[in-house]
Amino acid sequence: MTVSALDRLTDLDKRIIVALQRDGRASWRAIADAIDAPVSTVSRRGQQLIADGVVRIVALPALDADGPHAQFFVRINCAPGTQMAVAAELVRNPDVRFCTVVTGSYDIMAELVVRGGATHYPQLAVALQPIAGVERWRSDLIMHVYKVSYDWGRQLYEEIVGSPEDAEARPTVPETCSPDHFDQADRDILEILQQDGRESFQRVADRLGLNESSVRRRFERLRASRCVDIVTLVQSAALGMGAETFLTVKVSPDRLDAVARQLARYPFVRYLAALLDDNALLCEVITTSVDDLFSFVTDSLAHLDGVEGWSANMELLFLKRGFIETPWWRSQVGME
Repeated sequence: MTVSALDRLTDLDKRIIVALQRDGRASWRAIADAIDAPVSTVSRRGQQLIADGVVRIVALPALDADGPHAQFFVRINCAPGTQMAVAAELVRNPDVRFCTVVTGSYDIMAELVVRGGATHYPQLAVALQPIAGVERWRSDLIMHVYKVSYDWGRQLYEEIVGSPEDAEARPTVPETCSPDHFDQADRDILEILQQDGRESFQRVADRLGLNESSVRRRFERLRASRCVDIVTLVQSAALGMGAETFLTVKVSPDRLDAVARQLARYPFVRYLAALLDDNALLCEVITTSVDDLFSFVTDSLAHLDGVEGWSANMELLFLKRGFIETPWWRSQVGME
């Protein structure tokens, strides 16, 4: 995807993207109804956005689908000029859930999901830390995830996705799932939908030798039990969002949970988790501009009871989210 592809996006394109963030498997007719546009136009433009790599839609199993796990937040310093090569190596590892190049005191931030629990972390670290270019590796256990939101675009078009108050009423983190919710047919279905989350149930059924109604029923059962998420990956610039930032917020120990619940209410807070070290909350904020980011930290964050300070790293390039490589990063840095 080239920069010019983003420059050509219309208001209609952006509305389609926001609707897809809301439900990546919604029919083009349902999206057309939501944004009050002709079905034929919405279908044509939506398919083009996907073909151009502006949007990628995938179905992801819940983390607990493979049993116990632990999550670690990793901050990496690299030798000068090696950060993109290091990030590319991290992206290839299936246990890396997200990976981004950042400003500030670190070069790369990433999340590792350790299957089997925290005691298995040393094996994963031993495999990744020797990557050429890695000079310093700091890891921290993610104790609790308060919020994961892939539809942060709601702040631009509330009439499509509902008000922020409506958003608060919906769970942002899947309920606990377990391997018992899946059999091999379920996993085969999700393996296909991880490549294309909008693949029709009929085509999935044809590839697996199942009938369409069985595939549909299995998928809807997993989705109803919160064992699968439909994720719409989109570059923030496509929606005119100019600042993606990780804030590590230091909080008074007795106010950690209260502050987290207050921060989770903000629609532009996409990710929020409690870290083990230093009474800290890891908070990813996506705003339309640096000015909006400044307003948030000075007018809101600074006044929350219990907040003692924060450090910040602006995200320059996101290479991976939700275990899925973003379709645009290589073209942006000339690595295609």
